[in-house]
Amino acid sequence: MSFEVEIGYSSHRGPRPQNEDFAGAVHAPRGEESRGLVAAIADGVSSGGHGLEAAQTTVIGLLGDYFATPDTWEPTVAMDRLIAAQNAWLADHNRRRRHDGAMTTLTALALHGQTYTLAHVGDTRAWRVRAGEGAATPLTVDHALDHPDLRSRLTRAVGLDDHVRVDYLQGELRVGDCFVLSTDGVHGVLKPARVAELALATHAQQASDALVDAAIAAGTRDNATALVIRVLGLDARQLHDELGDARRLAPPPALKVGDMLDGYQITALVADTGVHRLYQAREARTRGLVAIKTLHPSRASDPEERAMLAHEAWLGLRVSGGGAPGFVRVHERGDDASALYTVFDWHGGRTIEQMLRSGPRPGVAQVVDAATQICKALGRLHRHGVVHRDIKPGNLHLGDDGQWRILDLGVALSGREGAAQRELHAGTPSFMNPEQWEGAAPDPGSDLFALGVSLYQWLGGRLPYGEIEPYQGARYRRDPVALSRIRPDVPMWLDHLVRKAVARDPRQRFETAEEMLLALERGAARPVGAPAATPLARRDPALLWKLALAASLVFNALLVYWLLFLPR
Repeated sequence: MSFEVEIGYSSHRGPRPQNEDFAGAVHAPRGEESRGLVAAIADGVSSGGHGLEAAQTTVIGLLGDYFATPDTWEPTVAMDRLIAAQNAWLADHNRRRRHDGAMTTLTALALHGQTYTLAHVGDTRAWRVRAGEGAATPLTVDHALDHPDLRSRLTRAVGLDDHVRVDYLQGELRVGDCFVLSTDGVHGVLKPARVAELALATHAQQASDALVDAAIAAGTRDNATALVIRVLGLDARQLHDELGDARRLAPPPALKVGDMLDGYQITALVADTGVHRLYQAREARTRGLVAIKTLHPSRASDPEERAMLAHEAWLGLRVSGGGAPGFVRVHERGDDASALYTVFDWHGGRTIEQMLRSGPRPGVAQVVDAATQICKALGRLHRHGVVHRDIKPGNLHLGDDGQWRILDLGVALSGREGAAQRELHAGTPSFMNPEQWEGAAPDPGSDLFALGVSLYQWLGGRLPYGEIEPYQGARYRRDPVALSRIRPDVPMWLDHLVRKAVARDPRQRFETAEEMLLALERGAARPVGAPAATPLARRDPALLWKLALAASLVFNALLVYWLLFLPR
């Protein structure tokens, strides 16, 4: 289901000579629909008629700039920066006006993924209305003096002081939720039960009209404005949804065959790495098999591991959405989940690592087909701005349906991961490109290098540069042996292609997955050239110095012998 809302807006000046309320709502721009919607309402306050100006600039500034902030910012961070900037401008404006200043209240609501974020200053209000709850639930607390004669005296407002303190609230979003943003001209005369009754009765526009009309009929003494937002559909879960679950939910205890977990019956323990546990389970409703990944009980309280599992779930939903080939589809966790875990489709089959252990050697056609499908999947991953960081035979899986899939996005980089995951030196040493050992950050090219190493090992039965250990000093002293020398049935074009993928010099490698895919599809028709041999000075610079030192020692030894022992 995609993100969909109804929006209604109504405003009336009431008995006041001027309407100083202002409200609006803006959807995310095309291509960024997953960022949802932001809405805001403001009630301007002034002594010289500039309240509307304060309300308008505050709402328009927030709505206009919210989606211009980086999408890596949390909604609270984006709102806080924008509100603080508007407050500084308005406070400075008021200092220059002196006796003719203006300020405004502000209540802003961002809907994103399956979560809402609320920012609030002053005495405008936000309400959440759900069917069956009877009355509207207030989500804000007024920042005004609690005295009948001083209700108009605000303790917080945008433009009141040099620094503004904003209240924030985040919560779960459901289909059917109705949010009402109102000024005190509405909620000052309408009770919560009446707000709920009017908000749920009709379309959002009719509901906002009804709220304002009811406030006018009830004798409000202020401007009356209502903004109604009704949620009709939700987008896929976003990273903040997953991170919220990671903080709120605990991983399940160790499960045994036959145990139930939220409608899934455990049928087997597939893997236990000491960090994660992978179970096979059967869904009670559909009787279909699924895979469940969760943290090992010994890591259950580690917040970084929880965040990494949440990031993997979100990333899986993002790259496998719509049944995209090349990845295992991730199931959205239900609202009633009792523990932290991720559910994947179950696919029978084997990884390249399992094929290497059980033999026989793969045919050339099988390797080319696998490399083609995996290159397409890697290209899709890189277009999402994601680097896998752990491409290896154990993470390349051929399903019983004939589809190759890339497994395990647990250490992938998306630009939205936490600092701990970003700084983690992840990956399997023998499949890491030389630049990473020299301090370079992983990039799409490192995934292509790792794929080349995986193909070389699958075809040749050994690693191009041998087993590499983290403590090893000189890791790439020799160029890989030609695959055609190890296996005469490997065609020259495929030998050159694989060796190009694992070349010691990054300038000789494929730059993108699409370039490697094109070379695979052309095959022998337009073969790529074999990479040039790496000069000794590049493969092992220290060896040159050692040889020079050895030559110098030999020369000096001969010179001493000539001076001391040979006749002159």
